[in-house]
Amino acid sequence: MNKLNFFSDYLIASFHLAIPLAYAALGGLYSERSGVLNIALEGMLLTGAFTAAVTSFYSGNPWLGILASLIVGGLVGMLHAFLCVNLGVNQLVSGLAINLVASGMTSFLARLVFSGNSTQRLPEIKPFIIPGLANIPVIGNLLFQQDILFYLLFLLIALTNYILFYTSFGLTLRAVGEYPQAADTAGVSVVSVRYLAVIISGCLASLGGANLSLIQVRFFAEGMSAGKGFIAIAALILGRWHPQGTALACLLFGATEALQLRIQALGANIPYQFLLMLPYAIAILALVGQEARVRRLGTGD
Repeated sequence: MNKLNFFSDYLIASFHLAIPLAYAALGGLYSERSGVLNIALEGMLLTGAFTAAVTSFYSGNPWLGILASLIVGGLVGMLHAFLCVNLGVNQLVSGLAINLVASGMTSFLARLVFSGNSTQRLPEIKPFIIPGLANIPVIGNLLFQQDILFYLLFLLIALTNYILFYTSFGLTLRAVGEYPQAADTAGVSVVSVRYLAVIISGCLASLGGANLSLIQVRFFAEGMSAGKGFIAIAALILGRWHPQGTALACLLFGATEALQLRIQALGANIPYQFLLMLPYAIAILALVGQEARVRRLGTGD
């Protein structure tokens, strides 16, 4: 029974830690399918977490916090689109600039807002418990006693798959990303499609940030995104820019992070710095393996 409980807790932790990654990666999927590299996912995550925390802190309503994070995330996405699409700024430079500004601004504002309230807990978003199904061993606690953002993520993964591969908008989005000249010749507004895709990207990434601050820890800490935006990009590449593959890659990284947390809790005689770098090391190894596989396929070996 103890082993079963340990396995169940580990699975739940893996899913929870994968959720912000999956939201950010799903957002990056829309942006990059349109041809705009979105390195700014880290800044969008952090901005979403801060906005959701501040709005919930002052209003006492976490749902307003989620709504505010969506709006601000969309605005950050619009900024990235304006810099890259209209002004022609290098997409990598624009993304890194947004990350740096988000990091500095949220840290500064957090000290103003939460000064003297470091122990203040944010309003709780209670899980939805599905009667009957919630009592199933392991699966019940994992799938049928979760919060709204957990269920929304599964819906968005399925919806994204449908939109990308079974709708005219998805075809247009992929055409703009793969061959913008042909799309423009066919009368498609490349600028409008890219704007919309990057705004959607910002909204989804901000939902991941809201999940971090409102559900996982219920307070805001400076730099709490902790590189999750970059891991989301790695998951996006590992998942080959496909919704299901990307989600599974996020689950892999979530499971790795959950593993390092449990190893630390067990008091293993391993330097904690090594454990902290484990998720990032796995991300690098996964990308190296992916590149090696692509090279082998390309050479026909």
